[in-house]
Amino acid sequence: MRRGITTALLAVAALIAVACAYLYWNPFWLVNQSMNLYLRGKGIQHEYVMVDGYRIHYLEAKPAGNGPEKPVLLVHGLGARASDWAKMIPALAAGGYHVYALDLLGYGDSPKPDDGDFSLNAEERITADFLRALKLERVDLGGWSMGGWVAMKMALDHPEMVRRLMVYDSAGLYFVLNFPPSLFSPHDRASFDALMDKIEPNRWRTRVPAVMIPGMVRRFQENQFIVQRSFGSMLHGRELLDFRLGGLKMPMLIVWGTEDRLIPLEVGLRLHDLVPQSVFLGVRKCGHLTAVECAPPVVEETLRFLNADPPPSRSASYVDAPE
Repeated sequence: MRRGITTALLAVAALIAVACAYLYWNPFWLVNQSMNLYLRGKGIQHEYVMVDGYRIHYLEAKPAGNGPEKPVLLVHGLGARASDWAKMIPALAAGGYHVYALDLLGYGDSPKPDDGDFSLNAEERITADFLRALKLERVDLGGWSMGGWVAMKMALDHPEMVRRLMVYDSAGLYFVLNFPPSLFSPHDRASFDALMDKIEPNRWRTRVPAVMIPGMVRRFQENQFIVQRSFGSMLHGRELLDFRLGGLKMPMLIVWGTEDRLIPLEVGLRLHDLVPQSVFLGVRKCGHLTAVECAPPVVEETLRFLNADPPPSRSASYVDAPE
């Protein structure tokens, strides 16, 4: 009997060791499983649709009740994925909106073709054709960081497809970078810390255990070629929107973390100046991940903006980040 107990304990110890080794090698597995449980609990479904020959993944949350169809499409940022909107999706659905959040080509659970085009123009085309594939003629369109750039381009190129426009800590205007292009492809603990310091100043250290860092760096390196191609199309400057934004005619919401170290607050304020019909909300003590780390006031302002009839007048206001 002792031998049997010893064998069982050794087997359990071996399983634990294998599990620990796997999580060390692939810490995103645990993150993904936890996220999927959260999404499922909030009634958010994983779906796929063919777009331009690619099987594009998206998250979908249907509103409760049988009110009028009010579709919202959310576009993630550089190196990100649809599930980064996880705190906003259920709140918008509870507010009566049919929410879609896609993984752009090369990101999340969408395909990552070796010869793929991950430029701003290509991702804008994927986004527009995603709406066509789902037969969504006119949506409220939201974009975060690079996704905000894609969203603004689409609103300019296809204004008939966008009812209202929301951007969160958005790229798309010229500003002097205070970081190297390699920032988004960390290769060791120091470069990982540098990236986190830009996107989550003073908040991330309690969230990322040191044992997970090597696996996370490994994942960044695996996706490096995609991020570099996307970021390269942003750097060449031909798609900057500074001189095009006067063409935006739909109501626009601009949300910004006042402590954003990646895309500074002054960029958001300049965007507000360039779009006369825009509403600006600054969230104090929040960085680039405003829609995650400061979700309650962001969701509240987003719903207020979407529900306003007539659209809200031009304004600028600030709120404190939730504790």
